[in-house]
Amino acid sequence: MKGCTALSLLFFISTATWGESAQDIIRLSDAIRSPDNPFRYTVTVLEYPSGSSEPRNKQILDISMRFLKPEGNRQAEARSLVRFIFPARDKGKVMLSDWYDLWFYTPELRRPVPISRQQRLLGQIANGDVIVTNFEDAYNARLLDEQPCGVHICYQLDLQRKSSQVTWPKVKYLVEKGSYRPYKASYYSLDDKLMKEVEYRDYKPLLGKVRPAQIVVTDTRHGNGYSVMEYSDLRYESLPASEFTRESIQRGDL
Repeated sequence: MKGCTALSLLFFISTATWGESAQDIIRLSDAIRSPDNPFRYTVTVLEYPSGSSEPRNKQILDISMRFLKPEGNRQAEARSLVRFIFPARDKGKVMLSDWYDLWFYTPELRRPVPISRQQRLLGQIANGDVIVTNFEDAYNARLLDEQPCGVHICYQLDLQRKSSQVTWPKVKYLVEKGSYRPYKASYYSLDDKLMKEVEYRDYKPLLGKVRPAQIVVTDTRHGNGYSVMEYSDLRYESLPASEFTRESIQRGDL
């Protein structure tokens, strides 16, 4: 390598090693955020205005996840089914995602309607999108540095989306060194504006691993209002793929 000093060569080797290991870090972190088997859980969402200690809204959702990585003859899947439980006025409403397509259904509609890319950047829909993202499949990762995060040291990663179908173009991601627990994810718009910050909290044994039981999503572009998501009643449950379809939710087969 002509003209390469020992210091620059060391830097080249170091960054190459980091680049190779970054994808492993987000793979291990994804395994903590979400099991690689179909499962079901309840999430209670409390929405707080900026500067308030009293929630403005409360939602309870029943969610089935079918996120499967390819294995042997098994095809990869990324589907979720969100049933609205509380408040009572929302009962019967359903959101369905299949990879990067998202639909909403309510009994007042004749059929499920697609949710546009712009709508996904708003409110609780955006919160759902940042929570269920599978980073390994959606982003290319680059390891930038290490930094303190609370009482731990975290890997600092830069994530760039692999496809324009992914809602958020860029994510800055902090993952605890050694445990690979996600610590914080910051989501950026195409013009590099910080839009959402997600903090992973209250780690406890859930479905065979220590996982976050609480996630806090801060809306940094609109006054720093935030939502607290509390997870409960997690269990493995493998619904057939046929239930994750627009036809199924329209028939009410839930």
